[in-house]
Amino acid sequence: MTRRILSRRDFLKTSAAAGAALALPAFAQSGYPNRPIRLICPWPAGGSTDVVMRAIGDSFAKQIGGTVIIENKPGAGGILGAGEAARAQPDGYTLTQVPLGVFRLPHMQKVSFDPLKDLTYISCLTGYTFGMVVRSDSPIKSIKDLVDYAKANPERFTYGSTGTGTTPHLVVEQFSRRAGIKLLHVPFKGNADGMQALLGGHVMAHSDATGWASAVEAGRCRLLATYGSKRTKRWPNVPTLQELGFQTVSDSPFGIGGPKGMDPALVKRLDETFRKVLQDPQVVSTLEKFDQPIIYMNTAEYTKFAQDTFKEEKETIESLGLAKS
Repeated sequence: MTRRILSRRDFLKTSAAAGAALALPAFAQSGYPNRPIRLICPWPAGGSTDVVMRAIGDSFAKQIGGTVIIENKPGAGGILGAGEAARAQPDGYTLTQVPLGVFRLPHMQKVSFDPLKDLTYISCLTGYTFGMVVRSDSPIKSIKDLVDYAKANPERFTYGSTGTGTTPHLVVEQFSRRAGIKLLHVPFKGNADGMQALLGGHVMAHSDATGWASAVEAGRCRLLATYGSKRTKRWPNVPTLQELGFQTVSDSPFGIGGPKGMDPALVKRLDETFRKVLQDPQVVSTLEKFDQPIIYMNTAEYTKFAQDTFKEEKETIESLGLAKS
């Protein structure tokens, strides 16, 4: 499936063109927003997603002319926000980040919502750069070292992730299968918890988005590999799992969703507002800090992405033998 990963320059060009062509219809609830908007971050405070969502929330509040409250609901592989949104009134006052796990975990376990029926997909905004890090004093200096160790010590190499069924977990499971090794997975609620465990010596590696970046830059951690389709600009000397021959790739786009049944005029206004958010220098700077590209999709594109991804994730989960019985 083709996804648009845009440079900032390209995004600004397309935004200007779209802005000239679109005129927002009169919104039925002209007083919106007249009370605080909840924007749910389904990850712990202090992690990379939390920092990004707070930057997005601050900009969104300025653009929409209201108050935005970031509400952290960590756990369950990042799907608690979607569950909360699915139960909310479709009035635009409850919105949530939608990580890829929303399309994956329903194939693995019973959840309280149907991703295709209970949510409105408003805008896709960005995506993660994922990778695996070890402590700088670890004897594991490369993916080859990891594979060699794991073959000699089955299920002795421990790694943390942001939870069972999340992308940082499943990418490593795909990699380990293709490498012919068995690793021991230790799930955490988010990046901050996982990094504390790694730096404290409780796990041997951590797989996650770039919440580990500051530790890598400070020399406290070593980045073994990233999981994207190409090497990152920030760490050009670090290989991808794909180029190392493990046929494992993940760019993991995410966006903003709300309850089903939202007024189309409201959805359009929200989509256009989030598009403007991606032009905010503060937001762009925060995304760059965590090596997150702009992956913008409007409401129609994001809805189709949700439908296609739900099907793709079902196939992936079944191929890994993780489908619920």
